[in-house]
Amino acid sequence: MHFIAISVNHRTADVALREKVAFKEDAIRLANVDLFETKSILENVILSTCNRTEVYAIVDQIHTGRYYIQRFLARAFGFDVEEIKTMTEVHVEDDAVNHLMRVVSGLDSIVLGETQILGQLRDAFFKAQEEDTTGTIFNHLFKQAITFAKKAHNETDIADNAVSVSYAAVELAKKVFGKLTHKKALIVGAGEMSELSLLNLIGADVSDITIFNRTESKAQRLAEKHQVASAPISDLAAHLSSADIVISSTSAESYVITNQMLEQIEAPRKADSLVLIDIAVPRDIEPNITALPDVFNYDVDDLKGLVDANLRERQLAADAIAERIPQEITNHNDWVNMLGVVPVIRALREKAMTIQSETMDSIDRKLPGLSEHERKVVSKHTKSIINQMLKDPIKQAKEISTDKKSNEKLELFQNIFDIEAEHPYEEQRRKSAEKLSHILSFE
Repeated sequence: MHFIAISVNHRTADVALREKVAFKEDAIRLANVDLFETKSILENVILSTCNRTEVYAIVDQIHTGRYYIQRFLARAFGFDVEEIKTMTEVHVEDDAVNHLMRVVSGLDSIVLGETQILGQLRDAFFKAQEEDTTGTIFNHLFKQAITFAKKAHNETDIADNAVSVSYAAVELAKKVFGKLTHKKALIVGAGEMSELSLLNLIGADVSDITIFNRTESKAQRLAEKHQVASAPISDLAAHLSSADIVISSTSAESYVITNQMLEQIEAPRKADSLVLIDIAVPRDIEPNITALPDVFNYDVDDLKGLVDANLRERQLAADAIAERIPQEITNHNDWVNMLGVVPVIRALREKAMTIQSETMDSIDRKLPGLSEHERKVVSKHTKSIINQMLKDPIKQAKEISTDKKSNEKLELFQNIFDIEAEHPYEEQRRKSAEKLSHILSFE
């Protein structure tokens, strides 16, 4: 059995292509089932987000599995297989485990160390599990990966430092005020950066938010989408008198917030501090604002400096997490190798206990006068003999699991003890054979 991961991501395809190769949320379950019924696939999980679509699969043959997964994606999104090949990365075996660990811990994301992917991958695994498209390997591996990512996030600062301008803007406000729960925020502009700033404010528990834009309808639509308030741009000066935080990102050719506007609100203003964050180019807020003593004015260059410093911190944390992944790969391989050994050990124990049981039956026939206590003593000692005899063979079987020729040696082991152990994937193999027979009857 082989582990393969096929990925369409920000390195292999631009956003226009990624949008075309993304499963809608309500289609993931059916897609998992469709893929599972494909030739060569024994287990599968499909992950599809705004930045990546990935298929993780256990396959009976690498080349066959890769082809049928790429064919599945091509059919799902109306591409030729060759087109899908040009926009996918293929990871196999240890490289696939490494890829999964990097993805789930945020090391492979556009925003290094982002934590949202952990929840997305966990949900993808649960959906696949509910549709019975996961089995022995993935039920263990994905839980291992999720646990690894949680521990990595808890033990490093990888997600604690802002590495996007909109996020950094909110982090700067936190440095001034601490908690932002009861603060009033104004967002000037209704474009993508403004929406990202809005989402970060909401994420920081700011509920009193008003959006301003020269085209009032755009402000209204954005406000309704996120259930906050909007107001005409002409009311901005009045709202400044009670605001704590202002984030501005417009395409205006002149200053939106000026010294004169702040001078007008100096007397009626009630808030102690006012944080002005200008993420527009050209700038929306007049430089060197001096009207109020407690005004903190930041522009894009200030934010970029913070982002660059934080990115360096995240990279250090990412490097520390990456150093842990080889051990996770080793742990996974050790566990997989033990899968083949466990049935052998079980078969050996069962044979030994059958011999012990038959021996006790013979003793009962030849020594019918034994008391119940005497019989228990004999049974206990015969079992003790068996356990001592099995100790070294079982130890040897476990050591065989890490050998490069483990399959050959386990087969010899079974021949020596005259036992038969069913491979843990025997049921999946039978399913695969049934699928292949069904497919060939139609092709």
